[in-house]
Amino acid sequence: MKNMNLMKTCTLILCITLSLFLESCSSSNVIDRTSMGKRPRRQARKIFSGVKKKVALLNFFNESPYGGEDLGITATEELRRELARTGQFIIDPMGNKLFGSSKEIYAGGGVKLVQLARKAKVSGLNFVVFGRVIEARVREKTDEIGIVRETKSYTESKVEVRIFDVSSNKEIYTDTLRGFADDSTYRFFANSREEKLTYRRGLLRYAVQVAVRKSIPRVLDISKKMDWVGRVASIQGNKIYINAGRRSGINVSDILKVVTEGREIFDPETGALIGISKGDVKGTLEIIDYFGPDGSIAILHSGGSVHEGDFVILY
Repeated sequence: MKNMNLMKTCTLILCITLSLFLESCSSSNVIDRTSMGKRPRRQARKIFSGVKKKVALLNFFNESPYGGEDLGITATEELRRELARTGQFIIDPMGNKLFGSSKEIYAGGGVKLVQLARKAKVSGLNFVVFGRVIEARVREKTDEIGIVRETKSYTESKVEVRIFDVSSNKEIYTDTLRGFADDSTYRFFANSREEKLTYRRGLLRYAVQVAVRKSIPRVLDISKKMDWVGRVASIQGNKIYINAGRRSGINVSDILKVVTEGREIFDPETGALIGISKGDVKGTLEIIDYFGPDGSIAILHSGGSVHEGDFVILY
């Protein structure tokens, strides 16, 4: 009887030791679960000294059969974080109220973006980012025998990111990006269904985050080629109030050009909108002070006939 109890005790100790050993071996997995999906910063963030462009980030949606609405939220929030990390953009919280969600834009074939482009420009928006999760899935392979079984997971996602330029009134970027994540864990075969679902949900989120991050370098390249556009909000005496200031990166003594609204150019054969021409320069303004959380005050530097609602760009 004593021998049997001793054997049971030894077996239990062996199982516990084995599970602890395998758990330590699994620390070299691709996914670091202690980071909760956040990307560690490997180097100090560079300070951006230019004028920040105002962006409308529309809520992404998930059209894959896995992950539900959660993956659309994950894609949106990851893109929001990554854009914020660059220090080059201001995410306008009113963007979704103006345009609606990405799903609405897709359903309407993008017509809503074109229809509301001028209103968006008047609001100070430079471009709109929208998109969808096209595909997301997890494949698993688990050992058939053993008290502690190794599960190998292969996760992939496909995310589409699109950019609409408010100034030119047309879509200027679309790309489909793939995210991959390999993971292996050692776990007891008696794990609950809820634990497995949570595990898979984490993998899907991670793969979507990886895909979204791949779009950032391209977004930065496109942004550099786009003009920042602001607007004359009000004129009181000799002071001209601009709808962008310290927060947007406008500096005292900056010179801005006042331009007329560009004209829509259509293809004479098809009647399709090709784009919008650049407006004519009416004069220049000099920034002398700030007001409010993100506004600036200017005076006339050259030219004349400046009116409320006129657009301004950097000189």
